[in-house]
Amino acid sequence: MNEWLDDLCSLSTDDDCCVVVTVAGVRGSAPREIGAKMIVSGSETIGTIGGGQLEYQCTRIAFEQLRHQRSYAGERLRRRFPLGSNCGQCCGGVVDIMFERIALLAGGWLSELKRLHDERCPVVLVTPVLRSPGRYLVTEERCIHFDERADCPGEIVAAARQLIIDNGSAVLLGNFLLESILPCKFHIAVFGAGHVGAATVDVLSKLDCRIRWIDSRRNIFPSNLRGNVTAVESANPALEVAAMPRGSTYLVLTHSHPLDFDICARVLQRGDFAYCGLIGSLSKRRRFERSMRKLGMSGALLEHLTCPIGVSGIASKKPADIAIAVAAEILRIRDAAEAAIQDNDRVPNNVNDNVHVL
Repeated sequence: MNEWLDDLCSLSTDDDCCVVVTVAGVRGSAPREIGAKMIVSGSETIGTIGGGQLEYQCTRIAFEQLRHQRSYAGERLRRRFPLGSNCGQCCGGVVDIMFERIALLAGGWLSELKRLHDERCPVVLVTPVLRSPGRYLVTEERCIHFDERADCPGEIVAAARQLIIDNGSAVLLGNFLLESILPCKFHIAVFGAGHVGAATVDVLSKLDCRIRWIDSRRNIFPSNLRGNVTAVESANPALEVAAMPRGSTYLVLTHSHPLDFDICARVLQRGDFAYCGLIGSLSKRRRFERSMRKLGMSGALLEHLTCPIGVSGIASKKPADIAIAVAAEILRIRDAAEAAIQDNDRVPNNVNDNVHVL
């Protein structure tokens, strides 16, 4: 997930520096994967590298690095933490952590990385994890250097481009940490900004996804949306179905049953969705199915409409509870679809019946 980039670029602090704490290597079992980050400023911490004693000790080291008068922007430290003997954590693995002091107003690589990400250009951030100089941004066409004293080795550039091809996340190769900053492929359209819609967007916005939040009512959206949420005030929300990319997830939670019907019909008729979820009861689903059959929709197509929504076993109708149940269902379906693609496009036996594998 690349939310650390937005967090770092928008960090509000009285200090001119922060320390980015990154999991740079893992052996055995560990609470987080390579590339997981936490940002430590003089007044706050953002993100997590797994919690517990590991995170506590790393936060202390980062604060010391911030306070140290002789520390400079760009300084990198590397520390190894045996989770069992050093941190008392049951994981039992060994984690390498990189601490990097970053000048918040320095621009340079950070500004260029943000620009490439905003333009949806796949890029790999290459960082020497020891005291070696240099930082590199590798795209499919070029390697951008941010230190003229050292070139990025050719084999590292080739590995970075292969990471883009493979849609990989992060890997440590020798002294180099390679982190892919790829355009998000998990797109969610949420129709309806009522209590359930607001609670659902609040939960989903913390995932690695792009959310298009749509409603016809004026001034209904909160002002403090996360960076991965786009609010759309539309006189005809159903037309926004066509604006979503192929393979999107749709959640229909509006205040109007006729509008719900129109949106669901358009999603089903597109046929290229990963999930179409409609809030409501089984009786609502049956009424919608009868009307949709009159439009010529087949029973096989209607099977891909999920209603009621949310993982089974949660009876509460409180907005926050519904939001968590829906988020869990969407994650399960997303992961099942990805597993099916990786497994020769075969759908695993335990996949929800409403999964629409593309």
